[in-house]
Amino acid sequence: MRLSIRLLVLIISVMTCISGMMQMLNPGFVLNFIGAEITPASSHFFGIVGMFMTLFGGLMIHALYSVHPNRVAVFWCALQKLGAFVAVGLGIINEVFSMIAAGVAFFDLFSGLLFLYYLKTLKSGETA
Repeated sequence: MRLSIRLLVLIISVMTCISGMMQMLNPGFVLNFIGAEITPASSHFFGIVGMFMTLFGGLMIHALYSVHPNRVAVFWCALQKLGAFVAVGLGIINEVFSMIAAGVAFFDLFSGLLFLYYLKTLKSGETA
């Protein structure tokens, strides 16, 4: 069971890195996909969000393969995912994003909760 959770966390983290890089390099594509207005400002700020997605995805991958447990990194990566759920949800409520973005929001919610569950399975003396 623990191996499958770890594998799922790894897959989500890799997907976060890849989607973050895509968002960073081509924010207009992602903005169009979620039904948001594409302006120079929205593209710029969405690219910044993509950079942080890439960084947090990489941080979780690093934590998974670290020799020493890194419970703090796992905790903050979980908070990033839960924060993304709230941010995208607010974007939908405020009609910045279309309802298609709800899939993204709920994936982030699932990911954040899974990361917290994974954190709970880590013992303080065990490697991530």
